[in-house]
Parts: sequence; structure tokens; C-alpha cells
Amino acid sequence: MSHVHKTMKSPIGQLTLVASDRGLAAVLWEHDDQQRVRIVAGPVATGHPVLVETERQLTEYFAGERKVFSVALDFAVGTPFQQQVWRALLAIPFGETRSYGDLARLLGRPKAVRAVGAANGKNPIAIIGPCHRVIGSSGKLTGYAGGLAAKALLLRLEGVAGDALNTRYVA
Repeated sequence: MSHVHKTMKSPIGQLTLVASDRGLAAVLWEHDDQQRVRIVAGPVATGHPVLVETERQLTEYFAGERKVFSVALDFAVGTPFQQQVWRALLAIPFGETRSYGDLARLLGRPKAVRAVGAANGKNPIAIIGPCHRVIGSSGKLTGYAGGLAAKALLLRLEGVAGDALNTRYVA
């Protein structure tokens, strides 16, 4: 399957948007580890309808004007378990958080907390597949491919406050 991409500026750095003919395949961080999401971005296609719509929706999200994304998604990479975790992320409402344990229980695999965490870390569609809404069972922020400062910013943008943001990170 071939992909195309474009970049966009955001409050958390430059994002690379990757799409196929079926939908959005990735939202990658500016300094993303190429081993984290193994996807070939393909040629630049600034006018691709999925990429244009994704940029519009993300811009609205960052402006506080959008709470739900409606762009078509194409989770084309990853194992079946990873894809199951990524789809479960989509059920976490705007402004709410869940723990890795919550997701494991939701998937009917309560002992798979570490596996859920590992799959969450490989989520190719950041922000729209809201892996930033997953926190540690203690209520603290935990690892995030975009960095903990970006995770905290996204959660604050969604109105999350309190213990979920009480963590030490280098901004």
C-alpha cells in the first residue's frame, strides 16, 4: 500500500501526516524515532483530501474548537493486538483519561498491562488516536513518544487537571 504525506506546524512542533487511499495512517512527531512506527511516508501530497482534512481538524483541535475527530483512519501497521489497543484508544472521551490497566481490562486481558503500554507507545496516529489520554495507575503521566511536555499540553488543552499533570518533565 502506498502512502503520501504532508507536514503541519502545531503548538507541539511539526507533525507529519501520512495517508493512504483508505484514510489517515499516521501522525508522526517532529523528532519521532523511525523504528517506533514503521511506515514509509511516501511522496509529499499537500492537496491529498485526507491530509487536508486531517490538518483542518487538528488545527481546530489545537484552537479549542474540536473535541471529536471524524477523519477516516487506516491502522495499516501493527499486530492485531496493537491494532486492538489503538482502536480502544478511540473510545476514551475528550478530556478524560484512562490507565493502562483500564485499557487492559477493557480488552478482556487484565494481566496485559505492559503489553497495552507497549502497544500504546507504537500508536501511529498520535493525538487523533488519543494515546496522550492514557496515564499511569497512580494518576501520573508516563512515557509519551511526543514527550511528556507535549502530553501535558494536550491534556491541559482538553481541560484535564490535577494529579494527571503532576509530574516532572523537561519542557
